[in-house]
Amino acid sequence: MAVTTAETRLEERWRDILAVHARTMCEIDRVLHPHGLGASDFEVLDILAAERPEQGRQCRVQNLVGRVHLSQSALSRLIGRLEKEGLVERSVCAEDRRGVWVALTPKGRALHTEVLPLQRAVLRRMLAEPSL
Repeated sequence: MAVTTAETRLEERWRDILAVHARTMCEIDRVLHPHGLGASDFEVLDILAAERPEQGRQCRVQNLVGRVHLSQSALSRLIGRLEKEGLVERSVCAEDRRGVWVALTPKGRALHTEVLPLQRAVLRRMLAEPSL
């Protein structure tokens, strides 16, 4: 019976994590929607905004795949949409012609700066430790 109880607690904890994630993503989507962004869009902009200056503030698309929770094809479509909106720009990697770089445009950086406080406020609210 102890195994079943431990298994049940583990399963409940996992479902709690999934529920918090789903509620948080929905709330981020809600607050960013008036700015033309969704939670996944913001994640890409946020990662690109954090790139080190010595890297030219670019990131290889294949490196983004492991950092956002999207398939490679979904990420490519998202980047294409962000590029069409003028928020990011893509370029071919000179060292490896198969590689593609993506970087924020000034418009993308300005939008990221504008909505960052909104996203962080949602995280603080949704992920706050329950008071005892």
